[in-house]
Amino acid sequence: MVAFVVSVLVLLVMVAPIPWYAKRRPVGTFLSWGEAMLAAVFVFFVMFWAYGVVPHQWLTWADNELNWRPDSIVSGPGNVFTDYLPFTITYQTLRDLIAVGIYGIFLGGQIALWALWQGRGDKKPGDEVETSRYGRPLVREGV
Repeated sequence: MVAFVVSVLVLLVMVAPIPWYAKRRPVGTFLSWGEAMLAAVFVFFVMFWAYGVVPHQWLTWADNELNWRPDSIVSGPGNVFTDYLPFTITYQTLRDLIAVGIYGIFLGGQIALWALWQGRGDKKPGDEVETSRYGRPLVREGV
């Protein structure tokens, strides 16, 4: 359990500065080769951690400490409440469904971070200032 929780916390620590940096970096700023390589290595490591380490730690915890084996039945024939189901759900199946849910959550978070990064320079609908026919703003700044 400790390894799984620590792996999730490490992932949160790695992902937390991304929205802050997205607000700080202006759109169209020159990117050097070194900055691009550093960013690529960082993104690769975050994806490796999210899609490799965290689900592995979940599966290891479920197999070892929780003891979710194929012979442990959650529902199916022989249970009092779910005797009418024509199939058996084992704890191993539940473990794998939770792993798929972890992958789905990370994929949704990755898409949200992509959208945040790509939309960092977009103007909001109320940001436009009315201009004169010469292109100058009609409102004074600071008033």
